[in-house]
Amino acid sequence: MGVRGRIGYGAGALAVLLAASGCGSGGPADRPPVSAAPLTGSAPAAAPSGGGSSASASAPAQDTVPAAAWAKWGLKPLPKAPAPPADRPIKLAKTGTVPVFSEVPTADKVVFITIDDGAEKDPEFVRMLTDLKVPITMFLTKDVIKADYGYFKPLQALGNSIQNHTVSHPQMSRIPAAQQKAQVCDDQAALTEQYGTAPYLFRPPFGDGANTPALNTAVQECGPRAVVLWRESMQIHDMQYQAADKKLRNGDIILAHFRGPSELKGEKMTEMFGELLNRIQEQGFAVARLDDYIARPAG
Repeated sequence: MGVRGRIGYGAGALAVLLAASGCGSGGPADRPPVSAAPLTGSAPAAAPSGGGSSASASAPAQDTVPAAAWAKWGLKPLPKAPAPPADRPIKLAKTGTVPVFSEVPTADKVVFITIDDGAEKDPEFVRMLTDLKVPITMFLTKDVIKADYGYFKPLQALGNSIQNHTVSHPQMSRIPAAQQKAQVCDDQAALTEQYGTAPYLFRPPFGDGANTPALNTAVQECGPRAVVLWRESMQIHDMQYQAADKKLRNGDIILAHFRGPSELKGEKMTEMFGELLNRIQEQGFAVARLDDYIARPAG
């Protein structure tokens, strides 16, 4: 049922080619492998520090959201997310090869919502997340957001971290290593300056080049400590699944995009996001904060 296509960005301008799914689905190059590369598990668990701005300790608890707030948006309440695990299952190292993952190993019946690029800047979406307290992770693209960095600050203030998604959204495997590094490093610098914390996660556009040495080296040299892919991508009304049974699994990372009526066949971003929450609620999952399941290196 999903709309298939890609989003292209060039010279600071957003060019919508076919796009409800953007960097989530379309041709084979858009899909990350079903099995992510192994995690680097040698680093000891550490309290989160530096980068990411998760602010999860002070973020409002989703279980405090009254039923009326859900009803306001035409939604049923999501299950309550469990407390963050004391032993965070993904452990990042301070140096060396960065891991690539598309799901979090956990027994908790939770999924994680990630939203890419920043093309649509709908004030209603900010109000929706303020009301519902659903945690998201934002992977933002400099050329797409630079005209309005401020839009994302209220979302960050809710405890939603801002992560790296390149400067201009190229297919990384199709550009030289030096350009790959510039795409990651320049976005890293801009997001750090604008939002006060350095991203510690990176998502390659289309999932392209995620497991290549050139991209891994670029990510290492620019600062992020992991490459994050996804297991499902949200379309207008439904999700595309990598699993053959078309079901969510514990720890799945879901990809969505900042999109509006011109890409969603007339529907608003709040409507698309509501449909995403409906699909999650129907399968009995809670939405957890990705930062709460990742142990970052100290220092």
